[in-house]
Amino acid sequence: MSATQTDAAPTARVELAIGGMTCASCAVRVEKKLNRMDGVTASVNFATEKAVVTAPAHLDPHDLIAEVEKTGYTAALPAPPEPMENHGSRGEHDHDLGDGELEALRRRLIGSVILAVPVILLSMIPALQFEYWQWASLALAAPVVVWGAWPFHRAAWINLRHGAATMDTLISLGVSAAFLWSLYALFFGHAGMPGMTHEFEWVVQPSDGAGNIYLEVAAGVTMFVLAGRYVEVRSKRRAGAALRALMEIGAKDVAVRRPGADGALVETRVPIADLRVGEEFVVRPGEKIATDGVVISGASAIDASMVTGESVPVDVEAGDPVVGATVSTSGALVVRATRVGADTQLAQMARLVDEAQSGKAAAQRLADRIAGVFVPIVLVIAVATLVAWIALGYPVAAGFTAAVAVLIIACPCALGLATPIALLVGTGRGARLGILIKGPEALESTRAVDTVVLDKTGTVTTGHMALVDVVTDVPANPAARAELLRLAGALEHASEHPIARAVAQAAEAETGALPDAESFQSHAGLGVSGIVDGHAVVVGTGAILADWALTLPLHLAEAKAAAEQSGRTAVVVAWDGAVRGVLVVADQIKPTSREAVAQLRSLGLEPVLLTGDNAAVAAAVAAEVGIDRVTAEVLPHEKVDAVKALQAEGRVVAMVGDGVNDAAALAQADLGIAMGTGTDAAIEASDITLVRGDLRSAADAIRLSRATLGTIRVNLFWAFAYNVAAIPLAALGLLNPMIAGAAMALSSLFVVGNSLRLRRFRSLTPKESA
Repeated sequence: MSATQTDAAPTARVELAIGGMTCASCAVRVEKKLNRMDGVTASVNFATEKAVVTAPAHLDPHDLIAEVEKTGYTAALPAPPEPMENHGSRGEHDHDLGDGELEALRRRLIGSVILAVPVILLSMIPALQFEYWQWASLALAAPVVVWGAWPFHRAAWINLRHGAATMDTLISLGVSAAFLWSLYALFFGHAGMPGMTHEFEWVVQPSDGAGNIYLEVAAGVTMFVLAGRYVEVRSKRRAGAALRALMEIGAKDVAVRRPGADGALVETRVPIADLRVGEEFVVRPGEKIATDGVVISGASAIDASMVTGESVPVDVEAGDPVVGATVSTSGALVVRATRVGADTQLAQMARLVDEAQSGKAAAQRLADRIAGVFVPIVLVIAVATLVAWIALGYPVAAGFTAAVAVLIIACPCALGLATPIALLVGTGRGARLGILIKGPEALESTRAVDTVVLDKTGTVTTGHMALVDVVTDVPANPAARAELLRLAGALEHASEHPIARAVAQAAEAETGALPDAESFQSHAGLGVSGIVDGHAVVVGTGAILADWALTLPLHLAEAKAAAEQSGRTAVVVAWDGAVRGVLVVADQIKPTSREAVAQLRSLGLEPVLLTGDNAAVAAAVAAEVGIDRVTAEVLPHEKVDAVKALQAEGRVVAMVGDGVNDAAALAQADLGIAMGTGTDAAIEASDITLVRGDLRSAADAIRLSRATLGTIRVNLFWAFAYNVAAIPLAALGLLNPMIAGAAMALSSLFVVGNSLRLRRFRSLTPKESA
C-alpha cells in the first residue's frame, strides 16, 4: 500500500478507561506504548484516567487494551449507555466505589499520621530519647512502612515486573532502604543498645554506619506522600460529573400515545428509553419535553433558556420543532419524536463536553515529560554513588549510606505537596469567598488568559423577565398608568406565560389586588383577551390588533418600535375599541454586571458577549455594561465554535456561563467559570464555580486563580531546585540520610508555609454585597 493510501485509510476514535496509574510518569508510559503501534495516535490524560486513541478503523480495540495491559495497567472500553431510568442508580454505585477507594486511602493516611509523628519527634529531638526509644520507634514505624506504604510498594513491584520505574519506585526504594538499614543497625549493629542516642552529623562519616537508624525518614516520607495522594484522588473523583449532570437534566419518563386493544390511541407513561422515533407523546404545562421532536397539536410558550440560551420564551404551535429538556410553561402539546437517545441535541452536547475534557494542557505535558525522566535519573545517580564510594576504597556501609541519602533526598515529597497544599489553601480561601476551584488543571491558563467570554442570560442578566417601561395613550397621567396596569395585569394574571407573569407581578406590586378576568381566551402566538371590570381587554403583540380592527397611535407605535429596536419585548394593551398603551418587558441586567466588566478589564482581559439571543437584545445589553465585542444568535455547538475561533486567534479564553447550552463551551475554554445559580451541567463542566451568582466574583476568581498558580509555581521551583542542589551533596557524602530526611521535611514545611500565604487573599467585592 502506498503512503498516500495509508494516509487516506479510514480511522476511528476510541476511548479507553485506564486503571492503575498512580503518577504522571505512568501516563507517559501508557501513551508511549500505544503510540508505538502502527497508525495509532494516543493521548493519555492522568487526571481523567482516560486514553483517547485515533487508530486505523480495522484495528480491534481489544488489541489496544492488550497493549496497555502489557505495561502493567488495566484498560477497558467505556460501558454502553444505560437506560435513562438507571442513570441515578449507576451514579450512586459509582459514587460508592469512589467513596470506598477514598475511604481506604484516608484510613491509611490517618493511621500513618498517628504512628509517624511520634517517630519523627523521637528521632529529631534528643531530649525525648528515653532508654529504649529506638525500639519503640521500630514498633511504631513498621506498620507505616508495611501497611501505610503498601500502595507504593505494590505499584513499584508491578512496574518492576514490566521493567519500568515511576515515582512510586522512588518512594518505595527510599522508604524500604531507610527501613531495612535501620533493621540492620538495630539487630546487627550497635543502634539497638540501651541508651543509644542520635548523633547529629551533617556528613556521612566513613564508618560502618551501624549506629544510625532512619525510621523517621521511612515513616515521614510515607506520611507526607500519602497526604498528597489523598488530595489527588479526592479531586479526581469529580471526573465525569459533567456528563452525568447533562444526562440527569433530561426527562426520565414520557406520556406516549400508543394503540390500545381497540385500536384507539391510549396515553401510557413509559421510561424515556422506551420512546421510539415517530411516536407521539404528550407534554403538559410545567413538564419537560422528553426528546427532540415536532409539535403535532397544541400551543405553548417553551422555556428554552436551559438549552438554547433564549431568555424570552418561544411560542410554538403545530409544525414547530422543539428540543428535548426544554419546558412547556403555558400549554399542553402533542409532539412527534424525531430524534431519541444518542441523536438528541442534549446527547450531542454531552459528547462535546466529553471531547473538550479529553485534551491535555501544555503545563500538564511538561510535567509528564519531567516525570518520565526524573525517576530513572535518580536511580542511576544512587547506583553510581554506591559504586563510586566502593571504588574509592571506602567501606560498603559508607557507600550504601550515601546512596540511601540520595534516594531519600530525591524522594518527591515537596514535589508531591507543591500542588495539593497550595490548592487546598487557595480553594479553602476561595470557598469562604464563594469561589469554588475544582483542581490544578483549572489554574494552568489563568495567568495567560487574555479574553473572557460572557454568556448573557443568567450571567450578565438575571434570566428573568420584568416590566421595565409603561407608555400610556395619555402621557404623564398617573391615573392612566394605574388603570393600564390594573386591567392588563388582571388579564395577564390568568395566563401562565412568563411575559404575562412579569406584567401581572409588576401590576400587583404597583396597584395592589387585581380584579378577576372573565371570558379569558389565549390566542397562540398573539396574546390574550377577556372581560375585566366590564371592559373588553386585549393584551398581546402588534399582530393581534388587526384581528380586533385596532390601530396603534403614532406615539405608541414609536415607543413600541424603539423598545423592539433595543432588543426588548413590547406588549400592546387595548380595551373598549382603542389602544391604551404599551408595556415593555425585558430580561433585567444584574446591577453589578457593569462594575464586574470594569474589573475584568482592569485584569487585562477583553470581554466578549456570547449569547443565543437575538442581535438587538445582545447589542443593547453589551452597550449598557460596557462590552464592545458581541456574538449573538448562536446555537450550543456554535458557542463551542466561537470559543475555538478565539483560541485559533491565539487568545487564551475564559468562559463564564450558567446554562446547559454553555456546558460544552465551558469545557472547551481554557478556563471555564460557571455561575452557581445556573444548572448542574454548567457547574460540573466548569473549572471554577461562583456560588453567589455575582459576576464580580469572576474577577476575584481570576485573581485568586493567578495567585494560587503563582504559589504552585514557586513551590514546584523550590522542589526541583532543592533536588538539583541536594542530590549532588548527598552523593558526595556531605549529607547523611538523617539530615537528608530533615532537609526533605524542611522543604515540605517551606512549601506548606508558602501556600499558607494564600489565606491573606482579599476580595474586591464589597463586604455588604458579599
